[in-house]
Formats: sequence, structure tokens, C-alpha cells
Amino acid sequence: MVNRTTQPLTAWFVLWDLGLTAVGWIGAYWVRFRTGLIPIYRDVPDLTQYIGNLPLVVILAAVSYRLAGMYVVHRMRRFREELSAVAQGVGLMALAVMATSFARQAQYESRAAMLLFTAGVFVAILAARRVSWSAVRRLRSRGVNQSHALIVGTGRIARRTARTLKQVSWTGIQTVGYVEDDASRCPTDLPVVGGIAELPDLVVRHHIEHVFIAIPLYRYADARRVFDALSQTVVDVRLIPDVPALSGLALTTTTLHGMTVIGLRESPHHGLNVVVKRVMDVLLACLGIIVLAPLLAVIAVIIKLTSPGPVLYRQERCGLNGRSFQMLKFRSLRVNAEVDGPQMTAMNDPRRTWFGAFLRTTNLDELPQLFNVLLGDMSLVGPRPERPVFVKQFSQTIPNYMVRHAVKAGMTGWAQVNGWRGNSSLRKRIQFDLYYITHWNPLFDIRILFLTVWRMLFEKQKHAY
Repeated sequence: MVNRTTQPLTAWFVLWDLGLTAVGWIGAYWVRFRTGLIPIYRDVPDLTQYIGNLPLVVILAAVSYRLAGMYVVHRMRRFREELSAVAQGVGLMALAVMATSFARQAQYESRAAMLLFTAGVFVAILAARRVSWSAVRRLRSRGVNQSHALIVGTGRIARRTARTLKQVSWTGIQTVGYVEDDASRCPTDLPVVGGIAELPDLVVRHHIEHVFIAIPLYRYADARRVFDALSQTVVDVRLIPDVPALSGLALTTTTLHGMTVIGLRESPHHGLNVVVKRVMDVLLACLGIIVLAPLLAVIAVIIKLTSPGPVLYRQERCGLNGRSFQMLKFRSLRVNAEVDGPQMTAMNDPRRTWFGAFLRTTNLDELPQLFNVLLGDMSLVGPRPERPVFVKQFSQTIPNYMVRHAVKAGMTGWAQVNGWRGNSSLRKRIQFDLYYITHWNPLFDIRILFLTVWRMLFEKQKHAY
């Protein structure tokens, strides 16, 4: 679709990208040869030679930026897409400039100047785009540069789509109403403006640029009708999948020998990611043990003095791929507390020792699991491990429960820092665990660890008993 509302923005980006490229080319020469910051071991090339090459550099930049998709402008473009496109565009441009310099045998080109040029242009273009997008989003939030949308469907996912579009006002997408054939379905938040067969007329009448298909699985045959109805229009059409346990999905697309394959649930914990996460676990666990060694010793002594029995408590838990391991904890319950069988700890549990109650409230009883992390049974961050007897029970009643075992269990997790721990809503915990699994990255782990420490020190822990 050629959207006229994006043409001025595209022209703006082209102007700034090429302008910053030209400034970067001259600026790199000045920093390299005029500031004295970098030693010079040969004759300084004349500035006119660099200026003479500027038109070629700008032309190569324009072609490279276009090929890298830097001018694919749409309202829901994410920062990581922008970052990837700019990195590819600037990198391709730098290679093209070096290749043409080599072909022309331009010996006066400087490798240091080329490096400064590439890095400077990348940072400058990315910064300019961030400022530009921030300004555009602020204007859109205030009602400028708006576009209109229709939502096909009136059910739960359709209403959620309408709420989401209203909340992300920075996209500038205003929802006109719902499209629904069943006249009995009339939501109260937005009007039903017509049926699927009327879509072409609705697009023209309301100046529609976006159509969101938000219908249940059993109505996906209607998606074909929507595409047929819109076949003679140029609106953007997007599908909002209404799939159970949506938080556990990370939709991806790939091509396999010309066949499109859609991934519904793919764990990011594979390949290099596993190595990165394991290195983080080992380094931070070692640091934690060293720093907390005096505290661990004090806790062990108090447990020994205040309650008969061992200091540590070993309990079978299920970890990666459902395999069991012995999880370590400081003992907080009286000896033989489970003679009647496994059971969840409840508020004011009489099986706790007085010091054990303190340990559970502050989460200090979990610290020995740092050794489980070193052994590789656990990770610092991940879904909390559960006992086999409860895993068997929950897997039969909670959808997608076993997906939690696609990664290593953790000492803390996204569910825990959001208050869903202990004897809280199991379905909520699963929802947050699945979100963590499908959206994992190292920074996400660091964020969870920071929130864990912060809430241990400054906030009262919910369901910590």
C-alpha cells in the first residue's frame, strides 16, 4: 500500500540520513587529520579530495539505505527493527564506499577516518530517528497525523484490540468501529458500522487505512471472506490471533523451500543464548556466594541453635525437561513436618519454626539454591520449580503447564517479582512464566534480578509464608 501520510515522513528521513552522512564524511576527515587526536604517519590528504568524493558517497548511501529497508515506514515499527535496518544500511554503505575506493585505487583514503565515518553516521542517524519518532508520536498522541481503522469481530479479542489501540495513541490509529455480521453482538465501547460484505464501502466512507481481524478460532473461515472483500482495496490488513494462553506464544515466520512456516511457540533458550545464560548464572552465583558467605554462615548457626535437625533441607523438584533434582533450602519447618504427605505452605503454618517464619517472609531460605545454580540444576532466573507430585496434578488441570519445563527452573522469576508466588493464583503464575520463556533475553534476567533484590529489601512480599 502506498500511504500518502507516510510520504512526508519518509522524505524527512531521507533528507536527514543523507545530510548526516555528508556531515559524517567531512567530520571524520576533520577528526582524523585536524584534531591531533590520532597520530599521523603519512601525508595529510587534501580536503578537496574528500569533498570531491562526497557525491559518490551520498549516492552509495542512498542506495544502501534503501536496500536495507530504512525507509519502510509504518505506525507500529519497533525500535529493534529500526536499529537493525540502520545497522544494515550503514554497514552496507561503508562496504560499498570501501569497495569503490579500492576499485578506483584511491590510496589517500584512511582506514581510521573510515571507521570514524561509519561509527559516527550510525550513531547520528539512529539518534536523529529516535528524536524524529519521539516527536511524531507526541504529535499523534495529541491528535495530529491520524489514520482510521476497523476491527472485524466483536468478541473478547476484538474489544481488547480496541482498548490496546486506544492506549497506544502514539500510533495515531483511531478505531472507527467494529465489523460484524451478527446483529445481536453489539459492544458498548464502539459502534458496529456494518458487516463483512460492506467492507469495501466502509473503507471508502470512513477513509480506512487499517483493518484488524480479531475473531475466534472457530470463525477463521471469515478471515478468507475479509480478504476477498478487501481484494480491490489497498488497506493494511492485520490478524490478531485469538489463541488460548496467548501470553505463551511468540509468533514467528520463516520460509522453508518456498513454504511459509509460522512458529506459534519457540523458546529463545537455544544455541548461543544457552551459553550466555549459563555464563551469567555461574558468574553471578559465584559472586553471590562470596558476598553472602557471612550471612549464610550466620543463618546456618541460628537454625542449628534454635531448632533440632539439619541446617539444609533437600527437596525433590522438577527442572529442565521435567527431570528431577534435589533443591536446597535453609530448613524453615520443623523436622518431620510432612509425615502426613506433601502439602503447600499456608499462612501462619504451624509447621514453621519461629526463625523459619522469618526466613520465609524475607526469602532468605532460598539462598542455598545458589549452589544448585552452580551445579547446573537451576538458573538464577526462570519459572520456580515444583514438586513432582504437584507437577503431575497441575499438568492435568492447567493448560500449558508443562511448557514451564522447557527451560531451567529459577531461584526467582517474572511471576515472583509481580507478586504471583507461593499459594497464589497458579494460572497467573503460568501466564507470567510463559511470557518470560518466550520473551527471554539477558537484559530481562538482569531486570528480574534487580526487582527481586529491591522487593526483598524495600517491599513486603506477598504470599511469602
